[in-house]
Amino acid sequence: MAEILKAAFLFVAPNADPKTHRQWVKTEKVHVLSVAVKDYADAVATTKQLVAEEGISAIELCGGFGNRGTAMIVDAVGGKVLVGVVRFDVHPGLGNVSGDTLF
Repeated sequence: MAEILKAAFLFVAPNADPKTHRQWVKTEKVHVLSVAVKDYADAVATTKQLVAEEGISAIELCGGFGNRGTAMIVDAVGGKVLVGVVRFDVHPGLGNVSGDTLF
């Protein structure tokens, strides 16, 4: 059997708890863990945990992550996994601002 890609999608949501606000979607070749985080600091800690403990090899960030938030995640993984970003200049789920403005 071919290797399965284990990826994570992180999104920012008020009062999110990444320990409980998470869900796997598993297909034959790709397993994606969707995780809600409350802010950038939470995202950094969660990212490190996902890479170390879940074997995540690719991370996609929601449009709520601005340039600074994305850089923080890239730094957190230290080149160990690929990081991709969904882009919004402002995000409808964050009151039409970038996470960079909030966090």
